[in-house]
Amino acid sequence: MEEKFTISIGSDHRGYELKELIKNYLKSEGYNIIDFGTHTKESVDYPDFAVKVATSVKEGKAKYGIAICGSGIGVSIAANKIKGIRAVNATSEIITEMSRKHNNANVICFGADTINFATAKKYLTIFFNTEFEQEERHLRRVEKLNSL
Repeated sequence: MEEKFTISIGSDHRGYELKELIKNYLKSEGYNIIDFGTHTKESVDYPDFAVKVATSVKEGKAKYGIAICGSGIGVSIAANKIKGIRAVNATSEIITEMSRKHNNANVICFGADTINFATAKKYLTIFFNTEFEQEERHLRRVEKLNSL
């Protein structure tokens, strides 16, 4: 199997089970995975893991990041605090697609309480296979986001 790009992943305790399913699935598909934890169901703070995922993407250690908590909201907020990160809380196919097409999102966030593994796989396929539209207006807007 041809080796694919590297993806970082992390979750809090509420996202642990979904993280493990996604991680194992992506490994079986040939992706390199950096797993920042958590590695148990013991209560932890989601910002700690979202920041590790986002930082790995910012530093070029991973092409994309995946962050998971109960709702997807907390990890999305935390990841977006890192300069150069454009994280999306993936709640539908169109949100996932447009986050890549128009915003060049580089971290995808999931709410383990709101989506199942099959839906997460569907969103990941969309996220990884949708190209950023390099039109001037999108480039300008992403640059404005990056400058914040």
